[in-house]
Amino acid sequence: MWKRIRIWTLITLVFTLLLAACAQPATPTRMAFRVGLVTDVGKIDDKSFNQGTWEGVQKAVRELGVEAKYIETQDPNDYMKNIAQFADAGYDVIVTVGFAIGEATRESAQKYPNVKFIGVDQFQESVLPNVAGLIFEEDKAGFMTGALAALMSKTGKIGAVLGTDAVPPVWRFGEGYRVGAKYVRPDVEILVVYHNDVGLDKTFTDPEWGKSTALSLVDKGVDVIFGAGGKTGNGALIACAESKKCLAIGVDVDQYYTVPEARSVLLSSAMKDLTEGTFNLIKAAYEGKWQGGNVIGPVRLAPFHELDSQVPQEVRQKLAEIEKGLQDGTIKTNVPPAKPQ
Repeated sequence: MWKRIRIWTLITLVFTLLLAACAQPATPTRMAFRVGLVTDVGKIDDKSFNQGTWEGVQKAVRELGVEAKYIETQDPNDYMKNIAQFADAGYDVIVTVGFAIGEATRESAQKYPNVKFIGVDQFQESVLPNVAGLIFEEDKAGFMTGALAALMSKTGKIGAVLGTDAVPPVWRFGEGYRVGAKYVRPDVEILVVYHNDVGLDKTFTDPEWGKSTALSLVDKGVDVIFGAGGKTGNGALIACAESKKCLAIGVDVDQYYTVPEARSVLLSSAMKDLTEGTFNLIKAAYEGKWQGGNVIGPVRLAPFHELDSQVPQEVRQKLAEIEKGLQDGTIKTNVPPAKPQ
């Protein structure tokens, strides 16, 4: 009889413990940290600006285990709608790429205060706590690029094929290019052409225009061309490779790896460290170390790669002096934040 009582007591105890366990609320499973990227009117595979930023997001996928998706904008009127797709889905961070999408980014940030926004190439006039503007000193990158082009030119004529100067970072590249070239070679002739005769949906996605414009500069004696403007700029690089009459300089990323068609003539690239800058801001949000406001990313010239043996030592020394001067402030570009109206 006592044995039966003990068994019954044990059964009762187990049943009570099971009821208590069921009564406890389940520990919620945390959703994965999610990052969404919205391009400007360029494509994710533009081998330049959007692609370099997306690679920063992909680095966060590999190293932090976040989930990520992107939306390619087809029309500037869709900026807000595309951002809202990620915000309404509860994404933790939304990366928006390019100056043109900056206004939509700030409006969205005010509508979705719990979402962190990374605005690439978007200077923040005032601080919103959930917006970080990843910006770069394009004037300094352009200055070094112009100096390199002028020092390497044999004809004394250099050129640039750029997207619209209505976008401040593009204009700062172009103006820095002019100033840097004149700094090392006052008598150099500089031909800078902006793709201003089309809308924003076309200015960075027109390789045919970039190619034909570059070839027209070559016909005028230009022998070094800086191509900066997404696929439009890429067209200029490829024109140099096909004509074999000019050296080319890329932009944003090391385009030796992204535009292999131009490798044989690609002297360097004016690099913005988009990948690392984007990754670092995502990491800050992921680790709870986020701060809003402007974050300045580094700029530098890419290696000379296949043309390394053609760059004289005195050119390398001059470029090193210029880079140091730009960093310590002894050399000023005097290029304003945006084109004067």
